[in-house]
Amino acid sequence: MRSPSVPTLQDVAAAANVSTATVSRALNNPDAVVHETRERVLDAVARLGYSPNFGARALAARRTNTIGAVIPTMENAIFARGLQSFQETLSQGGCTLLVASSSYRLDLEEEQVRALVARGADGLLLIGKQRRQSVYDFLNGRGIPYVVAWTYQQDTDHTYVGFDNRLAAAAMVNRVIDYGHRRIGMIAGLTTDNDRARDRLCGVRDAVDGFTQEEITLTVVEAAYSYQEGGKAAESLMKAASGQRPTVLVCGNDILAVGAIKQLKKMGLSVPLDVSVTGFDDIEVATIVDPALTTVHVPHRDMGGLAAQTLLQMLGGVSAAGSTAGSTATGHELKPVIVERESLVRVQ
Repeated sequence: MRSPSVPTLQDVAAAANVSTATVSRALNNPDAVVHETRERVLDAVARLGYSPNFGARALAARRTNTIGAVIPTMENAIFARGLQSFQETLSQGGCTLLVASSSYRLDLEEEQVRALVARGADGLLLIGKQRRQSVYDFLNGRGIPYVVAWTYQQDTDHTYVGFDNRLAAAAMVNRVIDYGHRRIGMIAGLTTDNDRARDRLCGVRDAVDGFTQEEITLTVVEAAYSYQEGGKAAESLMKAASGQRPTVLVCGNDILAVGAIKQLKKMGLSVPLDVSVTGFDDIEVATIVDPALTTVHVPHRDMGGLAAQTLLQMLGGVSAAGSTAGSTATGHELKPVIVERESLVRVQ
């Protein structure tokens, strides 16, 4: 079978009756070409189905205008809003996004980082603080800029765009304690190789340890981030004797919290009359579940957009606001807030 003919830059130039240099300017710097000529070039591009030679352009510019992101999972919506905003902002800056998933495995994350760089990624978005030092050594050795998101840390060599998970979790438990709860159960995410889950657990313990007026009991169960595992953890925590059961379940994210609410209802318990439940992230399901979930609102879209702007600045590109960026960029700390809904009530 004969291969179809692929239109070239020369074909577009001939169809538009202009030089190849004019075609290139019309596509890459349209403001430099008069309107009538630009429209003629774009019409020829559309009629011929021309697509620029990405490899040749990347070789000439020594840039691919491609950004990689390695996220822990694609199985739930935890990272969806932030990643969508990240992509939208990159697109405004003329960059394309490639996404890989590490499945919360440090070894797989390193493989994905190396694969994205091998495919020409100019910069990377990484999630969380915990990873092998060899990943940083690899990126620094090749001059690949990166931004670490969904967490924040001061006095570090890395550029963070995120928030303090520990402080946010402590704030939620302080609110729970203010509501009179003294028997607290926590459904934490798996803390091995996951600094966000570990920081949230530490924040819960900080709040409990800091309250000295009365005794507080804290029982912790770790669970993988799924509705099913959240339900299993809730059932485990509620199997204690009646007078020892938690009056509130503080969950490491909204996925676990919704799974817990579903299981508690199956057990014949009322949420929040028998037991309150709180979450973390404020993804869409938090408003759909019944009762609606009290949770920590993470500004996912702001975080994704700022992470993209920061990477564009580090690459010396143009920011979403249109200003020419420098070669370095500082991090951004965002402030989560508690959103109160129906799943948390005061102890009577």
